[in-house]
Amino acid sequence: MHENQPHDPEQPPLYPPVRYGAPRPWFAPTPPGARYDHLARNAANNWWRPVVGSVIVGMGFFVIGLFVILVGAFVAAIVGIPATLRPDRLFGDPVFSLAVLLLSIAAVLPLVYGVAALVQRRRPGTLSSVAGRLRWSWLWQCVGVAVVAMLLGQTALVVTYVVTGVDTSTLFGWKGWSQFVPGLVVIALLVPFQAAAEEYVFRGWVLQAFGAYLNSPWPGILLGSAGFAALHAYTDWGIVDVFGFGVLMGWLTIRSGGLEAAIAMHVVNNTVAFTAAAAAGQVENALKQGAVPWQSLVGTLVQLSVFALGVLYLAKKRSVRAFSG
Repeated sequence: MHENQPHDPEQPPLYPPVRYGAPRPWFAPTPPGARYDHLARNAANNWWRPVVGSVIVGMGFFVIGLFVILVGAFVAAIVGIPATLRPDRLFGDPVFSLAVLLLSIAAVLPLVYGVAALVQRRRPGTLSSVAGRLRWSWLWQCVGVAVVAMLLGQTALVVTYVVTGVDTSTLFGWKGWSQFVPGLVVIALLVPFQAAAEEYVFRGWVLQAFGAYLNSPWPGILLGSAGFAALHAYTDWGIVDVFGFGVLMGWLTIRSGGLEAAIAMHVVNNTVAFTAAAAAGQVENALKQGAVPWQSLVGTLVQLSVFALGVLYLAKKRSVRAFSG
C-alpha cells in the first residue's frame, strides 16, 4: 500500500497497536493465614531480601544514631552545652543528653518501615501485626495491663528490699518541679517512639527476617533478645533481666499476632523508669547501666508474669487474631 493511499477500514492495520497489561502493584499481597513471623513470605520473597534488609537495618541503626548524636553535639555547641560524650551522659546537661539518646534510637523507626517497603516489597504495616496495621484498640488494652503489672512489680520490689534489709530510699526521690518538668516533657515526647523503634527492630524485623526461612519462631526470638541485651550495658543480673524481657516480648508477639503488647510494656517500663529518675533529679543515673541487684529480678518476675497472663487472657477474650486474614 502506498503511504499516501488511505487505509482501508476493512483490513487490519499493518502494525497493530501494542496492548499493555495493568501495571503490577509494588506491594505483594500478604500471605493469608500466616503467623506474625511469616508475614514476609509473600510472592516477592526470595533468599536475598531478608539478608540485604537485615544488613541495611543493622548498619542504619548505628549510622542514624551516630548522625543524631553529631547533630546534637552541633546544637549543644551553639547553645553552650558542654559535650562529655560518655556513654551514660553525652552532654553536660542530663536532660539534653536524654533527649539526644532517645532521639538517636527513635529515628531508626522510619528506616525499618522503608526497608520493609522497598527491599521486601511488602506493606510496612505488616511489621506491626497480622492485620497489616497497628491495632490501636488492642495496644491501649495492653497499656492498661502493663500499668497494673508495673504497679504490682514495683510493690514486689519494695517488699523484697524491705525483707532483705536494703534501703528503699534509693528507689524514690523528689527534687522539685524545676528539675522534674523538663525531663518529663522529653520523656513524654520521645520514649514512646524510642521504645517502639527497639521493638520494631528486635521483635519485628528480626522475627520476620528469620521467619522468611524458618518455620519455628524461636531462633528469631532468641537472637533478637540477644541483640536487644547487647544494646544495653548491663552486667550480671541485668543481662538476665533484659534478655528475659526480650524473650517474653517475642513470645507474646507471636501469640498475639503483633507488636502491640511488646510496645505497650516497653513504653510503660521506660516511662516509669525515666520519670522516677527525673523526679529524683537523677536523669543522668537513668542512663547508667551496669550491675543490677538480684532483688530487682523479683520485681521483674512479678511484673512480667502478671503482664503475660493478662495479655493472654485478654487476647483470648477479645479474640485477637494471631494469623493474617
